[in-house]
Amino acid sequence: MKSVIGALLIAAFITPALAADEYYVVRDNSTKKCMVVDKKPTTSTTTVVSECGKVYTTKTEAEGAMKTVKVCSEM
Repeated sequence: MKSVIGALLIAAFITPALAADEYYVVRDNSTKKCMVVDKKPTTSTTTVVSECGKVYTTKTEAEGAMKTVKVCSEM
């Protein structure tokens, strides 16, 4: 019984960490425009352009980083 309660407590603390927000700076390959998305691109129509594919924890952080990415500021 103690091990079941322990497992439930561990799951309660780990689950929110796994559901953390993730934001990516991506560039649409056809329009050449950058944007912030909340899911990692799975198609070849967009490319992650943030430094080394960095994942941001807030949308504001990703939007700020987008201004510093060279391919996003060239337009």
